[in-house]
Amino acid sequence: MADKDEPINKIKSEEPPKEKNETQKSKKEKKKTSSKKESPEKGKSEVDALKEELAAEKDRVLRLSAEFENYKKRSSKEMSDFKKFANESLFKQLLTVVDNIERAIGSAKDGEPEVATLLAGVEMTHKEILKFLTNFNVKPVEAQGKAFDPAFHQAVTQQESEDHPENTVVAELQKGYLFHDRLIRPSMVVVSKALTEKETENK
Repeated sequence: MADKDEPINKIKSEEPPKEKNETQKSKKEKKKTSSKKESPEKGKSEVDALKEELAAEKDRVLRLSAEFENYKKRSSKEMSDFKKFANESLFKQLLTVVDNIERAIGSAKDGEPEVATLLAGVEMTHKEILKFLTNFNVKPVEAQGKAFDPAFHQAVTQQESEDHPENTVVAELQKGYLFHDRLIRPSMVVVSKALTEKETENK
């Protein structure tokens, strides 16, 4: 009898593994279905992240492009200014020659009649130099009779005057000059001031 019972026990013992296999299969199927459900959400989050990264890169490229344009504008302006004012030091030195010629003309006019021929030659030289400077946009600053402007005039002294309003340039000791729109030398001037009370009473 024992031999007949043995096959039955074997069949019974073999049945549980089938249940295990079925449970494992069901778990795998559940995992697959759950993974299928989760994948669209993951896909959306990845797309959103890529969109944000792309927007950030676009913003960075735009900022770099704007910075590069500003750099090109600055470089272009610096280069044009360099070309425009490259000869400034040369013209500054030439102005001292003009000063000396003007002093010579002033002293010759007060001298002997024999100096007239020499004076005419010096005046012609003076005109040619001024013409040369004008061709290169070097022009004198207007000062005589103008209101004192510290941006263009350098006051050497003050002089009381009843013929001019206060802070008016009454005398120009040395001419100032502009190179294009840049001041390369201010005018040295005498500026008027109001009369004192004592002087007004005496008059």
